Amino acid sequence: MELLASKKRQKGKALQSWRRDFRKNGSLYLLVLPVVIFYFIFNYMPMYGVLMSFQDFSPRLGIGGSEWVGLQHFRRFLGSTDFQRVFFNTLKISFSTLICEFPTPILLALMLNEMQNRHIKKVVQTLSYLPHFISLVVICGMIKTFVANDGLIGSVIAQMTGNNSSLLMQANKFLPIYVLSSIWQAVGWESIIYLAALAGVDPQLYEAAEIDGAGRIRKIINITLPSISTTIVTMLILRLGKVMNVGYEKIILLYNEVIYDTSDVISTYVYRMGFENQDWGYSAAVGLFNSAINLVLLVFTNTISKKMSGTSLW
Repeated sequence: MELLASKKRQKGKALQSWRRDFRKNGSLYLLVLPVVIFYFIFNYMPMYGVLMSFQDFSPRLGIGGSEWVGLQHFRRFLGSTDFQRVFFNTLKISFSTLICEFPTPILLALMLNEMQNRHIKKVVQTLSYLPHFISLVVICGMIKTFVANDGLIGSVIAQMTGNNSSLLMQANKFLPIYVLSSIWQAVGWESIIYLAALAGVDPQLYEAAEIDGAGRIRKIINITLPSISTTIVTMLILRLGKVMNVGYEKIILLYNEVIYDTSDVISTYVYRMGFENQDWGYSAAVGLFNSAINLVLLVFTNTISKKMSGTSLW
C-alpha cells in the first residue's frame, strides 16, 4: 500500500511539474506542435501500411480485407533472380557515392575556411550551392544532354573511346555518372554544416599553434579536423543509416532497360513492382526488407562509433 501511495505521489509531482513547464514554455510547445503533427501524419500513420507486406494486398479489399500470406513475399524476393542484382547494385552505388561524396563537403569547407579573399569565397559558395536548388528533373535533363553522343561530355568520350552511343546506354558508365553528378549536387549544400562547425573552433588554438611554428597544413590536421570530428562522425552515422536508400527518383529519371543490370536498385525495384506491376504486397515486403537493413546498419554504426570515439546519436 505504501509503495502504491508513493507511486501516486510521484505521478502527481510529475504532472504538476509538466503543468508548470507548459505554463512557462507554452509558446514553445505551440511552435513545435506543427512539426509533431507533420511527422505523426506522414511518418508514423503510414506504418500501418507495413501490414501489406504480409498480405496478398488488393486496393479493392483494403488492408482489413486482403488475404494474409505471412512471409511468402519475403521468401519470394530472397529466392528470386532479381534479389542478387538489385541488392548488390544498391550496395555498390551507395558505398561508391559515400566514399567519393562524403569527404568532398569537408574538403570544400576547409578550403573556404582558409580562403582569405572574401569576394572569391562568396562566388565559390554561391556556385557550389546552386545545384542543390535546381529541380532534380532539370538536373537529370542536363545530365542526359551532357552525356548524349553529341553532348559536351559524350562527344569527348566518344572521340577517346570510339563508342558513339550515349554514355547512359553503356552499363559500365552509369556508376561514374551517378556518383559525379551526386557530388556536384551535394558538395556545396552539405559543406554548410561543416562551415558552421568550423566557426566554433577557438581562434586561440590557432594562435598558440602559430607561436609553436605550425604551418597551415599542420593546423588543419592537429586543430581543425579534431575540433569538428564530432560533427563528421555524426554525419557519417546518419549517412550509413540510409545507405540502402539510393534515391530512386534520380535513377528512374536516368536509367533504361539497357542498363538495368548495373543501375536497378531496391528502391527502383519497389517502384516498378508496386506501380507498374501492381504487385502491392510484394512491393511493400521488399521496401520493409530494405528499411530493416537500414535500421540494422544505423544501430550497428552508432554502437561502434560510441565504443570507439564516444560519439553517438543516442
